[in-house]
Amino acid sequence: MGRRSKNELFEGVKVVDTASKGKTVAKTNEGAIIFLTSGVPGDVVDIATYKKRKGFYEGNIVKFHSLSEHRTEPVCEHFGVCGGCKWQHMSYEAQLLFKQKEVSENLKRIGGLELPELKPILPVENPYWYRNKMEFSFSNQRWLTKEEVDSGAEFNRNALGFHKPGMWDKIVDVSTCHLQADPSNAIRNFIRSYAHKNKVAFFDPKNKTGFLRSLMIRTTSTEEVMIVLQVFHKEDTILFPLLDAVAQEFPDLTSLQYVINGKANDTLYDQEIVCYKGQDYITEVMEALQFRITAKSFYQTNSLQAYELYKVVRVLADLQGDELVYDLYTGTGTIAQFVAQKAQKVVGVDVVPDSINAAKSNAVHNKIDNVFFETGDMKAIFTEEFIDRHGKASVVITDPPRDGMHKDVVQQLLDLSPERIVYVSCNSATQARDLSLMKDQYRLVASQAVDMFPQTHHVENVVLLQKI
Repeated sequence: MGRRSKNELFEGVKVVDTASKGKTVAKTNEGAIIFLTSGVPGDVVDIATYKKRKGFYEGNIVKFHSLSEHRTEPVCEHFGVCGGCKWQHMSYEAQLLFKQKEVSENLKRIGGLELPELKPILPVENPYWYRNKMEFSFSNQRWLTKEEVDSGAEFNRNALGFHKPGMWDKIVDVSTCHLQADPSNAIRNFIRSYAHKNKVAFFDPKNKTGFLRSLMIRTTSTEEVMIVLQVFHKEDTILFPLLDAVAQEFPDLTSLQYVINGKANDTLYDQEIVCYKGQDYITEVMEALQFRITAKSFYQTNSLQAYELYKVVRVLADLQGDELVYDLYTGTGTIAQFVAQKAQKVVGVDVVPDSINAAKSNAVHNKIDNVFFETGDMKAIFTEEFIDRHGKASVVITDPPRDGMHKDVVQQLLDLSPERIVYVSCNSATQARDLSLMKDQYRLVASQAVDMFPQTHHVENVVLLQKI
């Protein structure tokens, strides 16, 4: 029998499930599996495949026969192009359903765990306008639609928006983004308009020329706003009039800052950030706590839902006031400070010096004297010497990055053998992998999914492990 071609047409196929990275899965009557970058479970479609892998295809929908009951009309004109909201064509109720399903399946399939009765996923109050931080890129290589390319006409190629998925040098010019509330869109559109009017050069990612590189906008639930404008080289006669125009147009700005970055990449963490007007931080409020957020600070990007997430952590930790708590991957120490009033002592650890400096500063500002912070790579600093220095924790809270915990950290946790572990994760697959290494010593008592990122496939999950 000849080898099947990767370019095939499958007709009348049902989309049956969601998959990783926001994709969906279709299955033919013959059992062939096809991964799609679009589609909603319940759709019946024709699919043209473009890639054949061992055991599955990848393809695109070319015709709809019937639409899923879960399908909804996207609100954003850029949906399907910018790649930022891959599930905007799926009802919010369905998004929650499939996120909960993913968490459950990962814990069972990857973790090999016996699941307690899972608590319903916590939804957000508003599935739009929820992000407190957005980063936009300038480019003189605007992504053109097929119609624009086919027309052969000349277009303004400057863009301020998001990278086109799979095209590092192309930017989708964004007019309205539904993820961050006003004045985010007004700020971005004003700066783009000013640059066009005053002929300020947008960055050329291929030739490494131009002036305007990126724009960060951070906001808080108390309506404070920070702008950080990144430029490629020092040119005060261009930069300062632009910043003055922004300050005049948006007089209520809390913080207006800039960065001169001549590197090949536009990461800011090794760059000097200059405060041009206002202060160099904005302040988020959570209960009686205040957190000062700088341009380099990590803070959960959904402020209102972060509060709900931290309340889940506090409940599961079940602190009685006499516990020593370790907060691993503490970031700017928000969880550590949030639970501190119910603990005897909390020790936070993180690898980023700026985050730990912010954590210490916020603890002083909040008048919390039972939290202590250390800087260091987790697998190197979380050792017997660390435990001897601070004491043996009875409760550990861990909130690692998407890759999960290093196996050495997992082993040190097992050696420490605390009574309870609260594991917060933005990737339930790596969380389940880590839990599988701990299941001989710990029982999974509770699992609570929290939706932090509506319109996307991402979901946070919090589990409570109890020592057997």
